[in-house]
Amino acid sequence: MAMEFEEVLRRRRMVRHFTVDPIDKLARERIVAAGLRAPSAGYSQGYALIVLESEADREKLWSIHSETTGSAGWSPEVRAGIVKAPLVIAVLASKDVYLDRYARPDKGWTDRDEERWPVPYWYVDAGCVAVLLLLAAVDEGLGALLFGIVPEDIPSFRRAFGVPSSYDVVGCVAVGHEDPSAERRDLRSRRRPHDELVHVGHW
Repeated sequence: MAMEFEEVLRRRRMVRHFTVDPIDKLARERIVAAGLRAPSAGYSQGYALIVLESEADREKLWSIHSETTGSAGWSPEVRAGIVKAPLVIAVLASKDVYLDRYARPDKGWTDRDEERWPVPYWYVDAGCVAVLLLLAAVDEGLGALLFGIVPEDIPSFRRAFGVPSSYDVVGCVAVGHEDPSAERRDLRSRRRPHDELVHVGHW
């Protein structure tokens, strides 16, 4: 049964220790479908997902996400817990899709000038996709982790998974059953006060 949204938010956190237990196929489909419900500027939908669920594909990913580059900040113990995740979803974004969309007559621009954009919304929208994947995983009773692919590993990732040059790899979401025996980090002391983060009416 689906959780109340408030409960999903309360439980959402980055999980770094998974078990090898498989994920139900329908749960996987619901998680992916949730990610595709993300908003996009001009309904451009310039994002894409690469779903890695076979053992061969995941082993290929982890061989690329090397211990010397991709695991920056991951201890061997943490890495061992993360690579057990039975599902990894790579989130991609295409700037070209957005520039093309906003050069159409209904958007009022007649060119693809990137300088018109106050921020790169192709990455903003891809971030929204990632957040929905994280929340959907929690709603399925699973854990999830958002992690990046460092620049040194991007060319290998592109070659291994056939990523077009027009798409950037924004990050990956690992999904699986959380290992109940793993020690949880308590980050409450590092949480910044509400008043430092929220400014009403003026900074």
